[in-house]
Amino acid sequence: MSDSPSSPVRLPRPMLARAGRLLLRWIIPAGALVGAAAGGVYGAVTPARYTATSYVIAVPADRAKADSATALGFAQGYGRVVTDPAVLGQAQARSGVPVQKLRSSVQAATSPDAPMIAISATSERPGRAAAIANAVSGALTQQADRTRKDTGVALVGLSRALTPTAPSSESPALTSLVGAGAGGLLGGLALLARPRRAAVDDGTGRAQLPGPAPAAEAVR
Repeated sequence: MSDSPSSPVRLPRPMLARAGRLLLRWIIPAGALVGAAAGGVYGAVTPARYTATSYVIAVPADRAKADSATALGFAQGYGRVVTDPAVLGQAQARSGVPVQKLRSSVQAATSPDAPMIAISATSERPGRAAAIANAVSGALTQQADRTRKDTGVALVGLSRALTPTAPSSESPALTSLVGAGAGGLLGGLALLARPRRAAVDDGTGRAQLPGPAPAAEAVR
């Protein structure tokens, strides 16, 4: 006579409910811990980057016809053409860095109150970052000198970029902190998105459903 197959062992429902509550309680700390580890690894693996900034200022070419509003307007315009191929082509000859690399590493910022342009360059090498910023500012100044008779405005170097001594990229501690915040947020969103149970289990294996409401008495 053959033996009947044994039924699978099932854990009691109260134990499963307790394990589920424990899992929900630790999902946010676990997400924050995983995010912190991932952020720390990213910050440690990513090479440090350095940023150097040079400044040029727009001045009237004819001091007798000085107009601050005109100089401010041309400063805004020259700030938009910093990454123009004509400017970067001259900066390439000065710095020896390819134009595509210059385009991805150079940024310009202007002020709404002063006719000044800040030219920033980012590189994995501090000395190269300063060299790129100075090369681009010099090329932009040379381009402005070619049209100063027509525009009445010239660009003058205000401050050369110095070699940075500290990286501008995020440290591993900061990326770890950001990763912990993102992991905890994802854990919280997972809690909010989990399906809800409509019926309540009393631990006996049967769901307690709400009973019918009593009928209202007829008004005589």
